[in-house]
Amino acid sequence: STRASFSNVHPSDNEILEEPPQSFRIVSSASQARRKSNIVKEMEKMKSKREEKRAQFSEIRNKRAQEFDSSCPNWEFARMVKEYRATIDCRPISMNDPIEEHRICVCVRKRPLNKQELAKKECDMITVANRNTILVHEPKVKVDLTKYLENQPFRFDFSFDEAASNEMVYWFTARPLVQTIFEGGKATCFAYGQTGSGKTHTMGGNFSGKTQNASKGIYAFASQDVFLLQNQPRYKAQGLEVYVTFFEIYNGKLFDLLNKKAKLRVLEDGKQQVQVVGLQEIQVGCAEDVIRMIEMGSACRTSGHTFANSSSSRSHACFQIILRRKGKLYGKFSLVDLAGNERGADTSSADRQTRMEAAEINKSLLALKECIRALGQNKPHTPFRESKLTQVLRDSFIGLDSRTCMIAMISPGMSSCEYTLNTLRYADRVKELPRNGIAGEANLMETENEELEISKEGSNCNHEQLSEDELSPHLSSFREAVTRISELEEKAIEELKEVREVSIDGLCIKPPFGAEFTK
Repeated sequence: STRASFSNVHPSDNEILEEPPQSFRIVSSASQARRKSNIVKEMEKMKSKREEKRAQFSEIRNKRAQEFDSSCPNWEFARMVKEYRATIDCRPISMNDPIEEHRICVCVRKRPLNKQELAKKECDMITVANRNTILVHEPKVKVDLTKYLENQPFRFDFSFDEAASNEMVYWFTARPLVQTIFEGGKATCFAYGQTGSGKTHTMGGNFSGKTQNASKGIYAFASQDVFLLQNQPRYKAQGLEVYVTFFEIYNGKLFDLLNKKAKLRVLEDGKQQVQVVGLQEIQVGCAEDVIRMIEMGSACRTSGHTFANSSSSRSHACFQIILRRKGKLYGKFSLVDLAGNERGADTSSADRQTRMEAAEINKSLLALKECIRALGQNKPHTPFRESKLTQVLRDSFIGLDSRTCMIAMISPGMSSCEYTLNTLRYADRVKELPRNGIAGEANLMETENEELEISKEGSNCNHEQLSEDELSPHLSSFREAVTRISELEEKAIEELKEVREVSIDGLCIKPPFGAEFTK
């Protein structure tokens, strides 16, 4: 009876699972329906908000497109550049600005958009903020496809915008160097930049199709000032005579442009002076004679077809104005129109001849940069033997009476933005000036020299030091000098590591080999 009563009070588990309460099932189904309905409502709200935002963005986009040319493929970047320029006060250089004297002068010139770039409706990505600062608006795209600009500032001695004429560029760059050659010094002016950036236009003169007006280039302006100074009373009594030479350097070989492109040789005489054997010097008496020589030489210059320019200069053209007194060299002004630099990736699809030309051009440009840096930092050794260009211009890099000016030419189009940045970085490495009051990137060569000095001071050993004589021509060959320098550098690095280990361990002097510490 007890068991029967217990079973009536506590039913079995099977009975509980089979017959759940009816009210519980109704409540659970209602809560699930309510929960589902809340989620659906939230999703609908999110969807409506998303559609509203899209409508707002499309409306803003349409309004902005109406303000700009919607047919322009990069009108969004053009709008961002315009908005950024509205926030800065641009003050370009003018003829009334003072001229500063520099031993190494580095300036940059921006050319206007050409016909091809205007036809493609390219954006102008370069802003000349003032006489020293230039801004590059590099276009970027984020991971979520958001477009934005990375504004990179560069600072140089002078910056010229697209409105600057050749005469204004000459006034601030090459004109101060003319006085140098009348004082017995050497002056050099380079035009550097990408293919089609306006180097030959700046140095040689304006072009009307394939016809060149040589009277509007830096070559002609410099020759006019040379004859003006020659006729002044203080220089007229010295009996100075003016000569000109014009040659090109193509694939490491020299050709005389004033003598039917005769091949020349570069040799060193017994006094370790570089001589160009066979180079013809023509005496001139007025600026008109110089202009005729320029036109005759420019017509013979080597040119070729590249991806950026149908008539690209494929050689370095060097026009020299030489002053002689009683047959002896008194002063020399070298005006160099460098070949256009190109990336290896852009010449990979070209033929073998074009690739060889590009490789030789880039090699000589790197050697030129190192020579100018050595001149500006008064280094005891100038690596002029690295290329024919620097070897020919060796006397312009040696001596305290040498002055150099580099004009970096840049293209403003959006498709040339990467080339423009490479050109500006090259020029910035030649002469590093602080940007916005902050020092630029530290010089790698100076850092290496500081590490060598620290290692010499930290180690109390007297070892051999590299002297200037070891880099002089007394060595049997240049390779031996390079090998000697690399050995000394490795030795200095090893000593620096030893000094650092000693400082970490807290020891002042290392015990000799085999010695033991005594208590």
